[in-house]
Amino acid sequence: MKPTRLEAFSDGVIAIIITIMVLELKAPHDSDLAALARLAPIFLSYLLSFVIVAIYWVNHHHLIHLARKVDGKILWANLHLLFWLSLMPWVTAYLGENHATPLAVGLYGGVAMACSAAFYLLRQSIACQHRNELELCELHRRMGIKNLIALGFYLAAIPLSWVLVPLALVLIAAPAVIYFFPDRRVEVLHGSA
Repeated sequence: MKPTRLEAFSDGVIAIIITIMVLELKAPHDSDLAALARLAPIFLSYLLSFVIVAIYWVNHHHLIHLARKVDGKILWANLHLLFWLSLMPWVTAYLGENHATPLAVGLYGGVAMACSAAFYLLRQSIACQHRNELELCELHRRMGIKNLIALGFYLAAIPLSWVLVPLALVLIAAPAVIYFFPDRRVEVLHGSA
């Protein structure tokens, strides 16, 4: 299978995930500012999730362009990632509706960590195709380090959510900053845009 087919399928699934998340945003029945203010936790959880899913989409696009071909290992690793991403609408709604309680933040951090671990496995599956290419091996090494740092943030946020919710939320949001701009060397090496 060509990488473009995998990318097209994944794009469709991610678009559905984002659509489901936005459908959870319900307009208030009251027309005053207080009614809008009550929706702030729901909107903020949506905003965080939208940014996280969008960053996965951008980085997934760049990563898939590194694959020479798509084999069974890459297919299953990709489906593994999409499974965890598909849980984002649920944990987003739970986080927003429960106003960032420890359990809601811990569950959100758990799903975020699972997404990050799945992305790491997908990247490793693609990296196997580049064992004899020094420049690509170095690129995968740097990408792997960045991924492990993100995993560390999520892992720390989960137990911290029962101690200090705001700091746990900061740790969950921190990898978005790390991943906001994908490694430009991917574009240079393979001309993907």
